Amino acid sequence: MALASYLQVVKQPGVRTLICVTFLARVPVAGAGVALTLHVVLGLGMGYAAAGLVGAASTIGMAIGGPLLGRLVDRRGLRAMLLLTTVAEVLFWGTAPWLPYPALVVLSLVLGVLTLPVMSVSRQATAALVPPAQHHTAFSLDSVFTEAAFMVGPAISVLIATSLSTVTALLTIGSTIVLSGVLLYLVNPPVRGEDAARSEPVPRRSWLRGPMIAVLVITSAVVMVMAGTEVAIVSVLNTTGEVSWSGLVIALWCLASIIGGLVHGARRTPLHPVLLIGLIGLFTVPVGLAGNWWALALLMIPSGLLCAPTVAATSGLVVRLSPESARGEAMGIYQSALTIGVAVGSPLVGAVVDRSTPAWGFVTIGIAGLLAASLALLLGGRVLGGARSEVQVAHGGVDALQGGPGLGHAPAGELVGGGGVVGGDQLGGGAQGGQLAERTPAEQAGPHP
Repeated sequence: MALASYLQVVKQPGVRTLICVTFLARVPVAGAGVALTLHVVLGLGMGYAAAGLVGAASTIGMAIGGPLLGRLVDRRGLRAMLLLTTVAEVLFWGTAPWLPYPALVVLSLVLGVLTLPVMSVSRQATAALVPPAQHHTAFSLDSVFTEAAFMVGPAISVLIATSLSTVTALLTIGSTIVLSGVLLYLVNPPVRGEDAARSEPVPRRSWLRGPMIAVLVITSAVVMVMAGTEVAIVSVLNTTGEVSWSGLVIALWCLASIIGGLVHGARRTPLHPVLLIGLIGLFTVPVGLAGNWWALALLMIPSGLLCAPTVAATSGLVVRLSPESARGEAMGIYQSALTIGVAVGSPLVGAVVDRSTPAWGFVTIGIAGLLAASLALLLGGRVLGGARSEVQVAHGGVDALQGGPGLGHAPAGELVGGGGVVGGDQLGGGAQGGQLAERTPAEQAGPHP
């Protein structure tokens, strides 16, 4: 039954090609940050703080560029965006190995704005290629491949940089990213349906509100918890004198996330995203009690099992809560939310660990996850798990979800989470129904969206 669900997805025309091309792109993207860090430290002879500034510049750029590139896709099509970003990748990776440090920081910011948005393209194309009834499984599969890329990419970067040189590592990563951009340009996967291509632009305020903002909060929170947890893992093992086991612990954590994503994708209906992020936060709080690496690895399993499902859930919800004519911008904003989560999680836990103990790093980031779940509920997260998967925002789905005019012109009182009624139509619990939540993926080592 579980295998049949995934077979139905990969049998869809264009899906297997999309998976292969985007996975080829995801691996070097996953390893790019590590390669740049090693280049600054080993190649330029500077410290980790200097390397962190390069990463911060790139992160800021990506947060800015995500919505802009998404809007470009909506207005000019996928190929126009791919041409722009692939040329930018050529210019950056073709010069980065020989740039002085100040120029590298500036160019990292510029590339961040124009970086090839592999994750957004993959999720948007998946939504266009796969029927809505199979989105839940498709986004789960997407998140699994993202996890696999983040298990492989950083390791390859470290291997090349340490065994050959950091210049070789940068050139290898850059050439692979450029090749991926060219392949995506040639394949040109659809990113929306024909009806959406002919439709008029939809005002941003019609979909970027209530439930959508709740989804973005959950998105940032899950990646924030994952990024912070990674720092806390290294800190704990450094304290116990077992820091050499960090890679194995993080790899096992990633493996748990992959297993969780596969199992969750085989379900007929997804779990509520607020529940998922709440449980991740709850399971993360006591992890710091571990006294050695194997106990830490075991305590990481419960939260790890929920990482890929949560990231996939938020991706599916962004698709459901945004009209196709604005899907690119919506996925760009979603990508920015992921980036912000990474940018907040690592320094937050680092600051806590520096001022207390590694165990408090887990407590802090776990509580942050619980607070995010509460905030998402206040913003409208209650309704995210109770709507039929076929609801389309283009036909008023957002208004219906927020109790306004929309699907069936239902009054606010007629929408009830978890099987409520809108205009006499039962929401939730159908064979293809259930939660609006779907799945997809993040960007750091450890489980990723």
